Amino acid sequence: MKKIILATAALAAIAAIPAQARNNAVTVTLQSVLDMPEAKERLDGSVTFHLAGAPKPKVVKTLGHDTANAKTNAFNKTPEEACRWNALSALIKFQEHAKSQGANAIVDLVSYDHHQEFTSATDLQCTDGAFLAGIALKGTYANVGK
Repeated sequence: MKKIILATAALAAIAAIPAQARNNAVTVTLQSVLDMPEAKERLDGSVTFHLAGAPKPKVVKTLGHDTANAKTNAFNKTPEEACRWNALSALIKFQEHAKSQGANAIVDLVSYDHHQEFTSATDLQCTDGAFLAGIALKGTYANVGK
């Protein structure tokens, strides 16, 4: 009986220790997301994606700003795999909404996390946690010239 009480007390003490959650920034290139086989299946090419600071075609008309978020189970995925998967999910959401708005591009695309923008001409940034990985992207719907 004494062993059970000691074991229960030890488990309670361990459970009371605050968990140190992993919350790491992970960077992947937009091109590595677009090169995924799943991206070639799901992104139909009717909407192009242009990171802030990257060269882009002439913007003819802007159609508003938006955000797209995605989260995935990080279990059994490298941080980069989870980040690319989340980025693809967010780009698919942007594509669907852009088409409904009559836009053919998302311009000035930036990663957005905890009210902080990550701007790069080539890269996107995700957050990798112990159990979940996520991304938030902000961009502008636009019609661009060819």
